[in-house]
Amino acid sequence: MKKGFKKYLSASSILIGSCIGAGVLGIPFVASQAGFFTALIYIVLIGAIIFLVNLYLGEIVLRTKGDHQLIGYVQKYLGNRARHVMEFAVIFGIYAALIAYMVGVGKSLSFVIFGNESYYLLFGILFGFFMAFLLKGGLKSLKKFEKIGVMIIMSLLLLIIVVFLPSVEFVNLLGFNSANILLPFGVVLFALMSFQAIPEIKMVLKRNEKYFKKVMITGTIVSVLFYALFTFIVVGMKGANTPNIATLTLGPVFVFLGIFTMFTSYLSGGNALRESFQFDERFSKNKSWFLASLIPIGLFLLTQLTDFFSFTRILSLGGVVSGGIMIILILLMVKKAKKHCNRKPEYVVSAKWWVLIILILLFVFGVVREFFI
Repeated sequence: MKKGFKKYLSASSILIGSCIGAGVLGIPFVASQAGFFTALIYIVLIGAIIFLVNLYLGEIVLRTKGDHQLIGYVQKYLGNRARHVMEFAVIFGIYAALIAYMVGVGKSLSFVIFGNESYYLLFGILFGFFMAFLLKGGLKSLKKFEKIGVMIIMSLLLLIIVVFLPSVEFVNLLGFNSANILLPFGVVLFALMSFQAIPEIKMVLKRNEKYFKKVMITGTIVSVLFYALFTFIVVGMKGANTPNIATLTLGPVFVFLGIFTMFTSYLSGGNALRESFQFDERFSKNKSWFLASLIPIGLFLLTQLTDFFSFTRILSLGGVVSGGIMIILILLMVKKAKKHCNRKPEYVVSAKWWVLIILILLFVFGVVREFFI
């Protein structure tokens, strides 16, 4: 296998692994509450928007010499005030994601081993420490385990489709609840949000940047199809009775699928946060690892002291608040990067002002609604 193609597969695995995560547990539930076809529209439309924003961010990354994370790119093109806003969005979003993964994996392992969720705190903590160990390896661990994890995820999805498709009842897919029509927005956005993976992809594709756009296309299509098919199977089987953490009552193969998806996403998000502290905040390697690996375990314990931070609530907060702010800042960077870049990119995306403004207003509304409505 040619080295360039191997890098393409590694980069695609990183993008897919960062997309396919806790959404496996959360999207079927919100789909059952709002209606499968309502959720499907969200998956397709938000997937298309994320794809466009990822293309914009990829062009920004390719136009800029040197290694940075999202915070570094915002400082370069939008200044220090915007940098502080992006710092909040990145740290808030990845910490929310890592907490959600510890909740999801903790409950999944407790359910598999003991038949209930009583020991999820213990398993969540153990999972956090295990991932902290893997994050010590940095990008090397990411490239190694992402490919393995994504292959397992795709194999389990194929098995689920083959085995459980006959159990789908079409009547379960026809539900609709207008009162919950906005419910899927935050969870789906969280599920497909993958901006932190784009700088990682640049590092993986070094001297093979010609594959960058293909990686964006592959990662988006695979992720959108995955969530659409998985939600179709789960809601088709369970209907309105789909649980808050969708995989727990559907058998071991579903539970293990959820665990592997959160494993790959945790590795991608944790590594992005560690490198953001190291490259953009100029912290030492050990301090960056501590902040990205051990602090999330403490936050996980704190959030579980109250019922407010339910699994889907964490996903929605992380998606709308962090994702919305990130998207707005990325869109604000596009024009600046086209004018003030120091490298010729491998691809260029048209950036009409009216498109940027519509998308910015859409996510401003989403962030405001999450805080005040």
